[in-house]
Amino acid sequence: MLGTLYARYMHLVYGVCLRYLKNREDSKDAVMQIFEKLITDAQQHDIKHFKSWLYVLTKNYCLMQIRSQKSKVRRINSWKIEHVKFVESDIELHPIDRDEIDQDKALRNCLEKLKPEQKKCIQLFYFENKCYQDIAYSLKVDEKKVKSHLQNAKRNLKICLEKKNGTK
Repeated sequence: MLGTLYARYMHLVYGVCLRYLKNREDSKDAVMQIFEKLITDAQQHDIKHFKSWLYVLTKNYCLMQIRSQKSKVRRINSWKIEHVKFVESDIELHPIDRDEIDQDKALRNCLEKLKPEQKKCIQLFYFENKCYQDIAYSLKVDEKKVKSHLQNAKRNLKICLEKKNGTK
């Protein structure tokens, strides 16, 4: 009986698995797992339309696999972050990391030197992802004024950063 079902529906189950899992080997493994699961699940359910029921079983299995993989990735990433925090200390940073920290400090320093309206426009536009219209509304100024503040702020930041880096 199971061999007949396998022969008849294996390609359909494989197709669904491939669509969800997007990997041939994982899909082949999933087909085997699903047909093993089918033995116990078929006895527990009153199945009226086998093909539809098998599709739902397959889809749910694949979604659980995807969820499981995402959970594993989150745990691994969490471990990597904790491991990096443990391994790296502020005293011994890689030169690239030191450069990024120095650039970040320089940018913050230059932001503080901007005129208040320029600083506010930069913060709203770049850090809070507001559009010109939203910034104009919140600051109660014209959109053209917002564009002008942003353009002047970017120019002033560039000049300030170039002075800090000694490139100008």
